Amino acid sequence: MSNNQKDYTRRHFIKQSTLTSLALISLVNCTNRKKKGENSVNEEAVSLDLKPDANGYLDLPEGFSYKVISKSGQKMSDGLLVPGRPDGMGAFLDDAGRTVIICNHENSPTTLEHSPFGPANELLSGVDLDKLFDSGSGINPGLGGTTTLIYDEEKGIVVDQYLSLAGTYRNCAGGVSPWGSWITCEEDVTKADGKQILEDHGYVFEVPMDAKEMVPPTPIKAMGRFNHEAVAVDPKSGCIYLTEDRHDGLIYRFIPNEKENLLAGGLLQALAIRDKKSLDTRNWESQEVPRNTSMEVFWIDLDNVEAPEDDLRFRGFDAGAARFARGEGIWMGEGELFFACTNGGPHNFGQVFKYSLSPKEGMEGENEQPAMLELYAESNDKTVLHMCDNLTIAPWGDVLLCEDNGELNHIRGIDKDGNIYTMACNRSSKSELTGLVFSPSGKTLFVNVQENGDTVAITGPWERFGKESV
Repeated sequence: MSNNQKDYTRRHFIKQSTLTSLALISLVNCTNRKKKGENSVNEEAVSLDLKPDANGYLDLPEGFSYKVISKSGQKMSDGLLVPGRPDGMGAFLDDAGRTVIICNHENSPTTLEHSPFGPANELLSGVDLDKLFDSGSGINPGLGGTTTLIYDEEKGIVVDQYLSLAGTYRNCAGGVSPWGSWITCEEDVTKADGKQILEDHGYVFEVPMDAKEMVPPTPIKAMGRFNHEAVAVDPKSGCIYLTEDRHDGLIYRFIPNEKENLLAGGLLQALAIRDKKSLDTRNWESQEVPRNTSMEVFWIDLDNVEAPEDDLRFRGFDAGAARFARGEGIWMGEGELFFACTNGGPHNFGQVFKYSLSPKEGMEGENEQPAMLELYAESNDKTVLHMCDNLTIAPWGDVLLCEDNGELNHIRGIDKDGNIYTMACNRSSKSELTGLVFSPSGKTLFVNVQENGDTVAITGPWERFGKESV
């Protein structure tokens, strides 16, 4: 990556962090709204009057349009096929001014219909098996991983597309690093059997945005083996925060030995609350954690982090770490971190926590100036926050989030006053929408229709929402 790219990526990352802090204020305003019938400025959702799509695919507001730019099963420039079930995505800018999208694919080895190697893995014979993390002895290869797509935004065309990480299982989410890479996570803890499963799974991998082919599939084992979901990076301290998609999961922190070199190892820790050993934050049985109450944080060092018995969360909890309900999306703000717990709260509609970083984050003296955690939002209304999945922060500062309800799925927006509006509606299937991300220019919104295997580019008069650009 050139120095210009690095400088741009860092500036963009820092600005996006600032927007995150501002945008998520809207989420707490939204969840604070009163019940219908009471006086509240947020009582009714904002309507953008979606225009029915003549093709029955994606309804959008007047003036907006979409284009399917990638579809599973299509041949890519490397001769392989676009894998199915696209999920989390990160977007970057290359030296030629083009958008680089790195896309996860949430596939298991049994989902052959979504394989990049063909429905019978017939293309595998032309691939160097050493480039796959788990080749499955050439019989049962991992079908997750990532693709990289180069998009010319001005022309609205895909310039290049290829497999950039192969042989992993169920790459669901991840996160963008400030040094220009996509950190991708396996949401799977399958163990090797020495026959057709050659590697243990449940690891984190890194894909540089300028990788031109499959990267060496090297797991970052020091970041732990568990049911990973997403990551967020603090650009100042270099600490990395990780969520675990389990109903009894932990929140983790990784302190690398060397910033920007994750393979150099580091320390994995679990979040704990001072004077509240093994706190259950889920609020399922009772309100153990009240909203908007700051709690002092400390971090517990973990050992045996490769966890062959998939017991890291149990050992961490027994040692005093707090328990969370399906940690999923995690976003770095300015001096603060937000993460979603998909089915937390008394109605299982979801929670959002805010973690305020210590001035000495990850360093000596941290306990004298500890980080603080608070339950920032907890939904009692599934029309506001209902097990939300992927989300992004728009260039004008609103929160946009994807629905995953198995029925009729939308992209919802929440403005700074907590008003809800609908940005899009999937009319083509009951599939969830995933991987929501804007191009670095802010001119294009990319989203996946997961079960369709489609990546979609949405354009239109974004200036309608605000003048700020990324």
